[in-house]
Amino acid sequence: MLETVAKVERPEVGADASLPPTLYLSRTGMLEPLGQSQVLAYLRGLSSDHAVTLISFERDADLANRAHLAQIEAICSAHGIRWVRLRYRSRPRLLASAWNLGALFWHSWREARRRKVRLIHARSYIPAAAAWAVSRLTGIPYVFDMRSLWPEELITSHRLRRGSWLHGVIFRAERRLLADAGIVVSLTRAGARYLCDVHPGALTDERLRVIPTCADLDRFRPAPDTREGGPLIGCHGSLTSGWFRVDLLATMFDLIAERLPSARFEIITREDPAEVLRALDTSRDRAASSGAGDVTPGRAPNWRSGLSISAAKASNIHERLQRQDLSMLFYASGAASELGRSPTRMGEVLGCGVPVVTNDGIGDVTEIVRGGGVGIVIDSEDPPALVQAADEAVALLQDPKVVRRCRQVAEENYSLEAGIDGYREIYRRLSSADDQSGRVPN
Repeated sequence: MLETVAKVERPEVGADASLPPTLYLSRTGMLEPLGQSQVLAYLRGLSSDHAVTLISFERDADLANRAHLAQIEAICSAHGIRWVRLRYRSRPRLLASAWNLGALFWHSWREARRRKVRLIHARSYIPAAAAWAVSRLTGIPYVFDMRSLWPEELITSHRLRRGSWLHGVIFRAERRLLADAGIVVSLTRAGARYLCDVHPGALTDERLRVIPTCADLDRFRPAPDTREGGPLIGCHGSLTSGWFRVDLLATMFDLIAERLPSARFEIITREDPAEVLRALDTSRDRAASSGAGDVTPGRAPNWRSGLSISAAKASNIHERLQRQDLSMLFYASGAASELGRSPTRMGEVLGCGVPVVTNDGIGDVTEIVRGGGVGIVIDSEDPPALVQAADEAVALLQDPKVVRRCRQVAEENYSLEAGIDGYREIYRRLSSADDQSGRVPN
C-alpha cells in the first residue's frame, strides 16, 4: 500500500480545534534514528501549539519491524501528530525518484485541502519542491528547511557535473524555492552566507534563519565516570557513504593507539561491520603505499583486532556516547557542499561532555570547536600536522575541565529547546492570519 495513516486521537490537552493546522514533509523516515532525533523531537514540542500532519517516506525494512513501528505510532498518538507514511521507492533510480516526488505532491496537496493547512514545513529539497507546487496551487506559505546544500553535495559526490544542463536546471530550481519560501532555514551561518552570495536578491535577512541540528540535552548529558580500562575513542555514523573521511579516521586511530596503548576503539554504525573494516583497511593500505604511512612507522598497537563495530538503538545511543572519552568527526571538507553541514552527532557528543577531533571546512564546526575549547580541528593533513593533532588530542583527555566546557558549548549552540523556540516563532509568523497573504507566489 502506498499510503498508511497512523490513527491517532489527540489527547484532551491538545483538543483545541483552534490550533493552526500544519503540514510537515520529510524525506527521512520516522523509523530511522535521524527522523526520531531531527523531526519527531521537534514536532513533540511544536504539537502543543499546532495541529501537525506529518508525511514521511519509510523503507520496507523499517516497516517490517512491527514493534518499532508501534512505538513510533504511540509517540505520534501521544502528541496528537497525524502520521501519513509513504513507501520509499529506490529502484529504478530515476523512475523511483519521480514516483516519490509525485506521491509526495499528491498526498501533500490532498492533506493541505482536507486539513485546511495554514503552513507547510518542508525538510530538504525534494519535500520543498512538493511544498512549492502545493503553495502555487493554494497560496499556503512554506518553510524551506534546507538541511544541506544539495546541488553542491551532488557535485562533490560526482553525481552532477558543474555547468551541465542538469546542474543549470537544479540551480534555477533552488533559486525559485528560496525566492518563494516564506522562511528559509539554514543549518549553518556559513551556508547562509553562501546562499546569499550565489543567489543574490533571492533572500532577505528577514526570511533567513539559522537553526543547527539540535540535541535533546536532557538525554545527552554527562554521566558519572564509572568506566574501567583505558580511554574509549569513538566514532558514530555512516562511514562508507562517501561523505566520511575514513582515511583520517584510520590515521588518527593509529596515532592515538601509538600514544595510548591502553586506548580502546569503537564505531557505532548501522552499516555492515565487514564493509567498515574493508574501508578502514583500504584507507590504511592506500596511505602506506602513498608514503603517508610514515606518519605512524609501525609502532602502533593493532587496534583493529579489538575494534568494536556495532549498531545502537536511537533510544539508548546517549548511553553509548556517555561512555566515550573522545569522538571522531571527519567529513569531506574543502567543497562548498560542506558549508551547509551541521553534524547531527556534534551536539549529542558535546552534550555528553565528550570532546571531538574533526577537520576544517565543515559548516560552523571550526568556529564552535576552537571558540569553545572543546576539541581539535585538523586544518592540514601533512604528517607533522597530524602528529601534532594526535598529541593535542591526548593532552585534551587529561584536561579536567573539558567535560564542563563541552556541556556549556552544547547548551549554547545545540539546545533542542532553543531549536523548538526558533521553529515556533517561524510557525507563528507564517501561520498567523495577518501574514497569510504575505508570501503567496505570483
